[in-house]
Amino acid sequence: MESQATARFVRMAPRKVRLVLDSVRGKYAQEALDQLKFTPNHAAAEIAKVVTSACANAVNNFEMNPDYLKIVRCYVDVGPTMKRVKPRAQGRAYRILKRTSHITVVVAEGEAPPRKTGRKTEKKPPLRAALPTPVEAVKAEEVVAPVEATETTETTEAGE
Repeated sequence: MESQATARFVRMAPRKVRLVLDSVRGKYAQEALDQLKFTPNHAAAEIAKVVTSACANAVNNFEMNPDYLKIVRCYVDVGPTMKRVKPRAQGRAYRILKRTSHITVVVAEGEAPPRKTGRKTEKKPPLRAALPTPVEAVKAEEVVAPVEATETTETTEAGE
């Protein structure tokens, strides 16, 4: 069963909304809301409202578990464009297009989301541990014996 919510006539260009919407497509609803909360974009707040509304519709109308809700589809349609006029030099007028969007989010109940623990399962060694310390470098030089140079005789083509 799916539930959807739509925000119509949002005063943002669809192209700008689509950038943020692509980042949350296919994620669990709670994970998407957490990501949108910290996205520095005006469209993120509007998308968060629509995702919250779709989750509320699913819980109230279809009695779905809010922890298992996943964003199945989300898209932006172009709304009506408001035309405005900006006066320019020598009596000219430039047209300003103020675009609007229709944001739609569809959620469905999925599998249980993976549990996230605060601990990492695999620890990586710190970077400093990989580099030799100055004391180890001195010890390494003492162990390696200096290579003695052997004299080589050079002969010329003339045979001197």
